[in-house]
Order: sequence, then structure tokens, then C-alpha cells
Amino acid sequence: MSAAAAVQSLAGGLIVSCQAPVDSPLHDPMVIAAMAQAAVHRGAIGVRIDTPAHIEAVRQRVRVPIIGLWKRQIPGYEVYITPQFEDAKAVAVAGAEIIAIDATLRDHPQGTTVAQLIDRIHNELGKAVMADVDTLEAALQAAEAGADLVGTTLYGYTSTTQHCQPPGFDLLSQMVDRLSIPVICEGGIASPQMAQAALQRGAFAIVVGTAITGVDALVQSYQSAIHDSVIDRSGTDSSA
Repeated sequence: MSAAAAVQSLAGGLIVSCQAPVDSPLHDPMVIAAMAQAAVHRGAIGVRIDTPAHIEAVRQRVRVPIIGLWKRQIPGYEVYITPQFEDAKAVAVAGAEIIAIDATLRDHPQGTTVAQLIDRIHNELGKAVMADVDTLEAALQAAEAGADLVGTTLYGYTSTTQHCQPPGFDLLSQMVDRLSIPVICEGGIASPQMAQAALQRGAFAIVVGTAITGVDALVQSYQSAIHDSVIDRSGTDSSA
């Protein structure tokens, strides 16, 4: 599937982000691949996968487009979603048709700009680029730099937006109004009704992660709520 065809095939659909914390038993290529296959069997038209090893395993199990990324923590830099071209190349080789990158206004390693990174991914790898952003300004710059898709992925997860609560529906609406490229709503979509609301606001497609595949985070949330309920009833912390 060509990069352009991969992008267009996502229109109006559900993309499931299949990821797990590195300290989780679920952080295993075969487990992630099974999650992705289950999602596709139930109607997902794409998956979003982190790390080359996981992408490669998923590629063997599904034929839908993969939005691939590689979360890398580089000392001295806040960007972590596919921050360097070498990371993007590994993601492409593993089998992703679309490469997600951090396209916020924060500095990238080696002084690379978002425009330079997008250009190299297009020209040297032949892949489409999804620009993960946190603000309208970043979205506009990413579109001008040639991004094929732009997503609200980092809204609420940067110092600029740390006091904002995903999903970024207002940001989504602004991006839809101002951009001519597809806008993906990602982050904080916790119910089918919220997914519908995003589509009604003009989202090209929806990415859902934790609400579908986030076993670790969901169990922790339930356990925390149950613990708080026990304290409220008893007036004391029974675990102390």
C-alpha cells in the first residue's frame, strides 16, 4: 500500500493504539501483535504501534496501515516520539506505512527541524508523516512543513498544555478550520460517544489507546477508585 493510499484508507475510521508500559508483561511483541489483530478483527481500520520490534510483529499479523513510532528518551530534550531520522528509518524498515513524529515547537536533537525530518522521511523513506502536536501553532507549522496528517496527540502532555485536559476538542475544531490536511483526534477518547463527538467536529479519524488496550492503566484506575471507596466508608486507610 502506498503512503497516500494508507492515509486515505483511514478516513472516518477507528485506529487502535496498541501499546503497554515497558515494565508490563504486555510489553511483548507477540502480545502487542495479538492486541492489534483482535482490534482489526473487530473493525479497526488502522493501528498505532510503538518500537520497531512491535511494529514488525504486528506487520506479520495485520494488513491494515500501521502508524509507527519509536518513543526515545534523549538526554537534554523533551521530544520523545520518533525524535530522530534514524528512529524513523527503523520504524519504516519494520513495516509502518505512516510514521508519527513529535511536531511540537520544542527542540529536536542535533538541531534538526520538523521540516527537515518530514522532508527526509518523505524523500528517503517514501513514508507518510503524522505530526503529533499540542497547539494550533505547532499544527500550522507542521502542515506548512509538509506533514500528511496532524494529530492532537500531545495536547495536555507538554509544558505548554500541561494544565489542559485531553481530549482537545477545541484544538481539534481549530485545526479542522485552519488546515487543509487530515486532522486526527488522539488522546483522552474514553468512550464511543466521545469518538462520535470528535468525528462530528470534523476529525478525519480517531485514535483510541488506553480505553481499549490500556490494561495496566485501567486496572490501576479501578483499584485506586476501590481503595478510595473503602477509605470513605471506613474513615481509615485499611492498607496503612
